[in-house]
Formats: sequence, structure tokens, C-alpha cells
Amino acid sequence: MKKRIFVSATNTDIGKTYTAKLLLEAFAQRGYRVGAIKLIETGVKTLAPDAQALLETVQKFNPEFANVSIEDIVPITYKLPAAPYIASNKKALDLTSLEKAVIKLESLCDILIIEGAGGLYVPLDAKYMMIDMITHFQAKALLVTHCALGCINDTLLSQRALEERHIAYVTAFNCREGDESFAAVSAPYFQDTQKNILKISDNIDTICDVLYNL
Repeated sequence: MKKRIFVSATNTDIGKTYTAKLLLEAFAQRGYRVGAIKLIETGVKTLAPDAQALLETVQKFNPEFANVSIEDIVPITYKLPAAPYIASNKKALDLTSLEKAVIKLESLCDILIIEGAGGLYVPLDAKYMMIDMITHFQAKALLVTHCALGCINDTLLSQRALEERHIAYVTAFNCREGDESFAAVSAPYFQDTQKNILKISDNIDTICDVLYNL
């Protein structure tokens, strides 16, 4: 089985696609054939923007994705910008289509970046949550978290969810403009309680190395 890395986050709009694109570039620079898939995207009226961004990035680094379509990158889309459980009108998840898409794209790459939707406990249907996709596809996880006030609580809750499922993971902080208070109000806790603080903007190479060796 190829290497699978699942990019999740503490919530929606935290920076999963941005991070996935950086991972694709960083792994490609190491000589790996990279690939990407976003299992589900909601809020899609005509074009799936996250999937489009992933496809354009992959095609820069892996010519084997030249004929891959948006529909290959994102097998399931919904118009309503809501959790898939709601956006699908409570329809059962088509897990078979996701499995086929993963297998197809994985045949073109050495490392497949799998992007989730929203956070770990976004409901996909009455049976599955997003976190279930990490274990189903036997992937390692990258937990993307924010740097605003409240990130301690949000990060710890998501980390606990991953640990309870025995999922190997790396945590990375996506600090944005306006997050200058992070160093004073949140970083000291993580410095005292965790091995290190990995920032996506500064430490993407280290993040790649740690993920690959999980």
C-alpha cells in the first residue's frame, strides 16, 4: 500500500487545502510522485474550489495526473455548504465510490494526500464521521489547528479524538495575519506540554519528514 496522509483540522476554514498544497510541493521536491484527493466537498455550486486547487497543484508536480478530472479529485460534492449528513439530505455515504477513487489515484503516485472536510467529527451520514475515514483508509493524520485565542481547547479536543482511535498524527499550527497574540497567550502551554510547535508556514519540511516516518 502506498503512503496515505489524511489532512484534517480542528474546524472548517482552518487551512486544510493550503496545507495540502504545501505538502504536495514539499514531497515532490523530495522526489516522490505526489497525488491528492478530497473525499467530499460541500458548498459546490458549479466548480469545487478546493478540489480545483488540489488538481492544479498536483498537475504541476506529477505529469501522471495530466488526464485526471475534478470528479476524480472529489468523488462526492453537495451544493449546500453544510456537513455532508445535512447537505446530502441524510443520504447514506457512498463509501464504494470513495474507495474506487482512492485506488485509481493511488496508482499514479507514491504519496496520496487525502483532504477531509471540516473537522474530525463532521457527520458524513448516520453511521460515519470524518474521523472514520482516516481509519478506514489506514492513513496517518496531519491535524491542522489555528493560532487564535481558543486554540488550546480546540487542539486538545481533536488530539484526544485521534488518540482514542489510536491514529498516528502530527499537529501543525496555521498561524495567520492577526494571530500575533499566539506567542504570548497560547504557545507557552504547548511549549510546556508537547514536544515542539510546528508551524505550517515555517516548518513544512519538518512536518513532511515526521509524517513520512510515522
